[in-house]
Amino acid sequence: MKNLTKLTALTLTAALVLTACGSSAATTAPAAESAAGSTAEAASGDLLSEIQAKGTITVAMEGTWAPWTYHDENDNLVGYDVEVATEIAKKLGVEPQFVEGEWDGLLAGLDAGRYDIMVNGVDITPENLLVSERASLLLPWHRELDALEEQRLKDKKYGSTKQGIAPFYSDKYQKKTVMAGELLYPEKLWDHLAGILEWKNLTLERVYGAKPYTMDDLKAWVTEFGEKIKPFICDTGAFLRQAQAEGKHILFEAQLGSLRDLDYGIYPYTTSSNPIAAYAPVGSGLPTAKLDKIIGVVKAYSSCVGEGPFTCEWFGPEAEELREAGDEYGAKTGRPRRVGPIDLVASRYGVRMQGATNIALTKLDVLSYMERIPVCAAYEVNGQITHEFPFPVLLDQAKPVTEYLPGWHCDITGVRRFEDLPQAAQNYVTRLEELVGCKIKYISVGPERDACIVRK
Repeated sequence: MKNLTKLTALTLTAALVLTACGSSAATTAPAAESAAGSTAEAASGDLLSEIQAKGTITVAMEGTWAPWTYHDENDNLVGYDVEVATEIAKKLGVEPQFVEGEWDGLLAGLDAGRYDIMVNGVDITPENLLVSERASLLLPWHRELDALEEQRLKDKKYGSTKQGIAPFYSDKYQKKTVMAGELLYPEKLWDHLAGILEWKNLTLERVYGAKPYTMDDLKAWVTEFGEKIKPFICDTGAFLRQAQAEGKHILFEAQLGSLRDLDYGIYPYTTSSNPIAAYAPVGSGLPTAKLDKIIGVVKAYSSCVGEGPFTCEWFGPEAEELREAGDEYGAKTGRPRRVGPIDLVASRYGVRMQGATNIALTKLDVLSYMERIPVCAAYEVNGQITHEFPFPVLLDQAKPVTEYLPGWHCDITGVRRFEDLPQAAQNYVTRLEELVGCKIKYISVGPERDACIVRK
């Protein structure tokens, strides 16, 4: 069996299985409340047909924002703006109606990714999406606590996405959360939630001076979200073990890079779990899996969302030019991302932490506008040159040691063979390979699916 691991993200999926056991539980929690929670509606009826039959999409507005949600590139749950909602309506062939204060309950909570899938003729059902019975659920107060703590920290905040992930993990390790499987056993669920509620209200009221929750609040939450999740809940470990026994290929996909790992990243500016490859088998529900191929995804330059040290960060016109060339803005929010040249110190460290066997180098075509291309080959820390990634508290003292490689200054988006790349582009790839210490097998030269070079 081949286990292929893509190392760019937090949420772990395996053969269309959405799971969260062990160290990865919180990664499923937001999906369980939004994406997975809303998919049960389609399982019980043809949602797309129902929307089209209505002929309208009613969107409740709060200023310029609607209560529909999607996950951005930082797994941040945010709302559609008017332009995006209109675009979705156009795809569905219906007319959007924007109103104040109320919305069509049929549509509330559906995310953009699901619309994209539906519009292309594929629906999400319990036949192609499974939620682990051992996935711990993010409860109503976790997002509130996340926001309250960021407010308390003021100028020392960590730049949380305010999706409740850190409070959730804190509760999980204190054994103060519920698992998805408990939704199938209501009597035990209510007893468990009652005990957690009493404990959690102590924190809300006495630490933050916030309003407490009631059992009625929790029952309403379970009715709204829990009931939608239930059709998808199963023993995903059994599903994966069967796939393993049958010799099937299993792909694990992550969402955040090594530097956001709780233990090995730029702590405390990390996520609250371990998105590195070693945790994929545990987080997926298949701890017996042995990873035999790990693909590390590395961008041809650096970009960053959120707070934390960024040694190679550019500012001003130089950053703007790269940002524009790479379209480095939030996919739906439009927020500009932080950018800079490729950081090979961080990349080498990330490859080691992941145990990558190959690298997929993305967005090489973006650098085509540069006459010469900067590469951060080392750091200077306290006057000393180092090729090793520093301990997090030293990162604010690190300065990039930059070398420059000749640019190719031509369009490479049509190239499909490595030997057909301009020599300068080939040299750039081989230099990165040399400094990172891992073979670059895949090279992306454009946004299209086939805009990829596979090296032998």
